[in-house]
Amino acid sequence: MSLHIVLHEPLIPANTGNIARTCAATGVHLHLIRPLGFSTDDKALKRAGLDYWHAVNISYYDNFDHFAQVHEHKTDRFFFVETNGTRSYSDIAFQPGDFIILGKETSGIPQEIMDRYDPSQIVRIPMGGATRSMNLSNCAAIVTFEGLRQIGFPGLD
Repeated sequence: MSLHIVLHEPLIPANTGNIARTCAATGVHLHLIRPLGFSTDDKALKRAGLDYWHAVNISYYDNFDHFAQVHEHKTDRFFFVETNGTRSYSDIAFQPGDFIILGKETSGIPQEIMDRYDPSQIVRIPMGGATRSMNLSNCAAIVTFEGLRQIGFPGLD
């Protein structure tokens, strides 16, 4: 078992396409929580994912509650990547099956969702003060590869 990337209401098709390509390359399962800010037939989405869509294990959910209902079990661990996280993503001891959840490009994960979880599950990517955030697909790649490194890059050469 590997990791899971969850995108909560993504808006920009190129970001989702890039993340899908990362998932295809790593065997990470991609979860998309609606509403999406684009059609899954969007040319920019397909262009960013290139011809790797057939290799992406992808699931869709109507909203966060639907996602949580399916995956919120005692063994499933959720980590939310947010600029106001209480600790660095590199402080997490990742385990196979962990869910890395990223929010909408413009506003992140809604506070009402964050309030439902322990602050230790909210992680940040350390950065300087020149910008308020980083590109969503870059964030997904950074945290995914750290998690995969920690669990031994399962199934990867």
